Amino acid sequence: MTESLTIFISSFIIALSGAMMPGPLLTATISESSQRGFLAGPLLIAGHGILELLLLVALVFGIAPFLQRDDVFAVVAIVGGVILFWMAAGMFRSIPSLSLKLNPGKVKRGSLLINGILFSIANPYWIIWWATIGFGYVLYSWRFGLAGIAFFFAGHILADLAWYSLVAAAVGKGRHLFTDRLYRGIIGTCAVVLVLFSFYFFYAGVQKIIS
Repeated sequence: MTESLTIFISSFIIALSGAMMPGPLLTATISESSQRGFLAGPLLIAGHGILELLLLVALVFGIAPFLQRDDVFAVVAIVGGVILFWMAAGMFRSIPSLSLKLNPGKVKRGSLLINGILFSIANPYWIIWWATIGFGYVLYSWRFGLAGIAFFFAGHILADLAWYSLVAAAVGKGRHLFTDRLYRGIIGTCAVVLVLFSFYFFYAGVQKIIS
């Protein structure tokens, strides 16, 4: 039990340190929760968690060496860059019509699950983390059987859920303090950040190919 608790706590701390770093998913959380409220954070992480659970199963079955290949990184980075640019373009197009008036009946909450998956896939360093640090942790946790794996994943996903829920709550609670103009400015800023991420990831992928 002591080993399982250690795995849980250490996994939580490591995942929390990574979750707090700026990235596409954090940008999406700020953008979505400013319009849809607190639930945007947990729903995005639910999509993120589903993808991570599938990847964890894949890692247990031994595909980490494949994910560590330079050509795989290059493909993921380039495709991720394209996806991020496409999402940013959509955000830019929506700015003129954006409003903070929230009609709960029109909120398509199911799409947030998909967005959580897409924004995770769009970040190549998320996959690289799992192929290196994550896979190493899986190997260690596996020494304690399925219980070790379960405690590892529980600590990892709860760290993501705690941080992104906090961000969503902070942004969503302050929604009534925002004007539509300020809101559109925030979304525009988020879109610019996504464009920067898209160029960076695309460049990283191309560099892997030509190096």
